[in-house]
Amino acid sequence: MAWFKRKEKGITTATEDKMDVPKGLWYKSPTGKIIDADELERNLFVSPEDGFHVRIGSSTYFEILFDNNEFVELDKNLTSKDPLHFVDTKKYADRLKDVMEKTKLKDAVRTGVGKSKGRDVVICCMDFAFIGGSMGAVVGEKISRGINHSIKNKIPFIMISKSGGARMMEAAYSLMQLAKTSVKLAQLAEEKIPYISLCTDPTTGGTTASYAMLGDINISEPGALIGFAGPRVVRDTTGKDLPEGFQTAEFLLEHGFLDFITPRKELKDKINLYIDLIQNNDIR
Repeated sequence: MAWFKRKEKGITTATEDKMDVPKGLWYKSPTGKIIDADELERNLFVSPEDGFHVRIGSSTYFEILFDNNEFVELDKNLTSKDPLHFVDTKKYADRLKDVMEKTKLKDAVRTGVGKSKGRDVVICCMDFAFIGGSMGAVVGEKISRGINHSIKNKIPFIMISKSGGARMMEAAYSLMQLAKTSVKLAQLAEEKIPYISLCTDPTTGGTTASYAMLGDINISEPGALIGFAGPRVVRDTTGKDLPEGFQTAEFLLEHGFLDFITPRKELKDKINLYIDLIQNNDIR
């Protein structure tokens, strides 16, 4: 019976006649909740089912925080070099070229200057899509220049961290950025200019060991992974079992490493509230 048995071997349906389901129609959160992709975007990429905060990039954070998404990007053409001629599974120079083409980003951080609730701010935001948001020389330089702009113009500085840590392909050049950015933040503090640090998922390694934890107020999105070394390294170093969830934003808040946990929908209002309180301004 022919309708039970294929007469010809191989797939004979023409490619143009195939009915593929379009990608991106649904998103599944880690708790197993299924959300319509359009609804997720309308909800600022926060699952309405369980409150899970999906990772987003600088473009979305700028859209959330800047009035009408209007801002001027500083130092947007700075790109990383390969002074060590580093090679792992591929040449670092080739990796940079590939990731720039794929992400349309120049490096792992962008700096914007614009108004948030009517007042000027500088926002540096990291992009995890660019080599895991790793901190290389360009990241440190762009953050430092962003701080310089804040000092020069006497406007608040906001840092949004999302990083796997220092960029190993730049070795010591990368580690120098910890000290470089920390010194710049000390200069910002001397000028009594507010610095709000927002830790997002993940904030780890040298990023946590430097600018991410040096804010006048340190805040985080719910459920963010925040830590220095991974759980296995911490366990092997201390020789102790680790508390459940010890690197979550909620654990860090409970133990005094964070000041507040702020849902994404409230970021703009809360960040500007903190700035107004620090500067003793009227609450907007």
